[in-house]
Amino acid sequence: MAPRSLWNGTVSVGLVHVPVKLFSATESKTVSFQEVHLEDGARIEHRRFCEKEGKEVPYEEVVRGFEVKKGQYVALEKDEMKAAAGGTGHLIDVEHFVPVDEIDPVFFEKTYYLGAQDKAKDGYRVLHDALERTGRAAIGRFTFHNREYVAAIMPFDSVLALHTLRFADEVVEGGDFDFSNPRKGAGDREVKMASKLVESLHEDFDPKRYKDEYRKAVLKVIEQKAAGKEIEPPDDEETEEPDDLFAALEASLDGGGR
Repeated sequence: MAPRSLWNGTVSVGLVHVPVKLFSATESKTVSFQEVHLEDGARIEHRRFCEKEGKEVPYEEVVRGFEVKKGQYVALEKDEMKAAAGGTGHLIDVEHFVPVDEIDPVFFEKTYYLGAQDKAKDGYRVLHDALERTGRAAIGRFTFHNREYVAAIMPFDSVLALHTLRFADEVVEGGDFDFSNPRKGAGDREVKMASKLVESLHEDFDPKRYKDEYRKAVLKVIEQKAAGKEIEPPDDEETEEPDDLFAALEASLDGGGR
């Protein structure tokens, strides 16, 4: 079954308009657990309960409200939420183009694919190829799931990928954390040795090399426990900073750490 689009809209670059469809580019493979009553193994239900009336209420009577002051909520209907988008709810208005390598990875949030609608194949291909040739990302804004996103559109193989970006005020500055930083710079010979170690382990990035080994181990533990086997946790590995950093780097370069 082909995946369904999550959002239909238009990428607008000046007077050029490219109708597109948005598809999720990722899916979670995390092992999913249910809440279960320890005493009898029955599944736990979460019910919608009204604090004022002291009773359960049906789903159709539940709305999402914003607390404007203690105990007072304002609920917005779908049409009212659309009003906040100002008529741009189905538009990605490209504001500018930036070099792809200037976007720090900390700002990337989630990735989607943009597919061309039937009447937009020429414009879609031109935009894809222009971005690929220039090494740029198209930066714009769009409204999705009742919130605004900054989006970076860039080529990914033969299609366009849309990456939602975090706003600057959503990224915590490193200086806000309470941890100590080394006061003096690293020694030159240690840096040179560390650089050699980095170079010796250089490889082209291949995402297919990396598998979720923890997920596999969790499923194995579940299978063993379901079969009645007793699960014994391993001892935690202890690691300490080496007394002689240069010697540790040299040994790692010689293959001692692999």
